[in-house]
Amino acid sequence: MQTLHKIRTGIMKVLGVLIVALFILMTVIGTYQIVTRYFFKRPSTVSEELLTYSFTWMALLASAYVFGKRDHMRMGFLADKITGSARKCLEIAIDLLTFTFAGVVMVYGGVSITRLTMIQNTASLRVPMGYIYVIVPVTGALIMIFSLINAMDMLHKDFNERGEAGL
Repeated sequence: MQTLHKIRTGIMKVLGVLIVALFILMTVIGTYQIVTRYFFKRPSTVSEELLTYSFTWMALLASAYVFGKRDHMRMGFLADKITGSARKCLEIAIDLLTFTFAGVVMVYGGVSITRLTMIQNTASLRVPMGYIYVIVPVTGALIMIFSLINAMDMLHKDFNERGEAGL
């Protein structure tokens, strides 16, 4: 179990650095776009497209980061009232449903859309759209890893008290 926690910690550190780097990149690109648009009256289509794709990547990676911390949004008004083995089963079922969703929709669907769009280029950057969409299966795989680790954590957690099940 300790090994899994080290793996999660390592992935979380890398994700944190990537998310911050993407945010810094977006800030720089956004500033550049404002300067070119309002001061030079020549908007940059490359910066606009790069900003859009950077935001998408950052949002998806941040969603995986949140799943890794088990801080995702949820409606706990019913689950937080349950205790004992019923609560443990519910928490594990939620993690397994998340695992299934990420596997089917994000990984399988993401790989399919990535393959399909490799022949289509972006308008300004002129790179295959598949390179943009590759973040979907990557994020799905990360969410699957985190869901399994979270489910294992829930197996070893004691649910004698009501409230949110944190790590």
